[in-house]
Amino acid sequence: MTKWMKLAERVLDGEEVTTSEAISILECPDDDVLLLMHAAFKIRKYYYGKKVKLNMIINAKSGLCPENCGYCSQSSISTAPIESYIMINKDKLVEGAKRAHSLNIGTYCIVASGRGPSNRDVDQVSEAVKEIKESYGLKVCACLGLLKPEQAERLKEAGVDRYNHNINTSESNHPNITTSHTYDDRVNTVKTAKSSGLSPCSGVIVGMREAKQDVVDMARSLKVLDADSIPVNFLHAIDGTPLEGVKELTPLYCLKVLALFRFINPTKEIRISGGREVNLRSLQPLGLYAANSIFVGDYLTTTGQEENKDYKMLLDLGFEIESVEEMKAGLAVENDKSIRQP
Repeated sequence: MTKWMKLAERVLDGEEVTTSEAISILECPDDDVLLLMHAAFKIRKYYYGKKVKLNMIINAKSGLCPENCGYCSQSSISTAPIESYIMINKDKLVEGAKRAHSLNIGTYCIVASGRGPSNRDVDQVSEAVKEIKESYGLKVCACLGLLKPEQAERLKEAGVDRYNHNINTSESNHPNITTSHTYDDRVNTVKTAKSSGLSPCSGVIVGMREAKQDVVDMARSLKVLDADSIPVNFLHAIDGTPLEGVKELTPLYCLKVLALFRFINPTKEIRISGGREVNLRSLQPLGLYAANSIFVGDYLTTTGQEENKDYKMLLDLGFEIESVEEMKAGLAVENDKSIRQP
């Protein structure tokens, strides 16, 4: 039994990965990566079998953001040529859900730029979500920025199931990425969503000049936050942003990162998110031996892989798309857990 498989067995027995073991995962020799992914798959398969959760984003409000996040083409300091518009209307939000349903997508993610939503934004999203739930029964995740408690409650009442707000990086690296809000602002928004009964979703962006210890700290922070869903983004450096030209990731290192997140957060939905196409490249399929979820289609201001290629990838792997019925059963468990939060 390899040392990685022994570590996987310990994780399944309820033990936590030590800091030195976590760093060793990120420093795994390239020749041993397949052994590492095999061990990560043992954990993934124990909790999720060969099921894959599909997610789709709609960019509900683009650009016009006052924040100064160094990775983002929609920020106030970006010169990237992107389309900017205010919150789209209810009909367009529902139309996007219809398309997601036709593609067998389980989770529909409504994402809006900006520091946080106005009450009008919350009303508009809430109206759309009520119709989406009635017509298509999709799990709905909202990602609208820093959230006030009363706004979280209104979203929950409207039928929003999950709220995403990424920590993005470690607490120590956060000031290097943005200064217009704090790391605690992000953590508190996740806690606000959770206390309102929304399933917490929070993830990271890897490849922003952080150290390996920062990556470990990110994974541990999300374990403490008890995020149900963890999107792992890999920096897609966009021209016109402060991180323009930063390309420090390799496909093999990205696999090690995904394995690390599975070892530290064994029971959670780990989603391969933005940047997978340009960073994992031909190794994308291997990522699903650690992760159990992907985004299908385009992201916010960057394009994703063609949908049919994603479906072919899952077919070639022998994996199965989580059915709507399974998604609803999992959602019921999440909702029950949220209700019982102290």
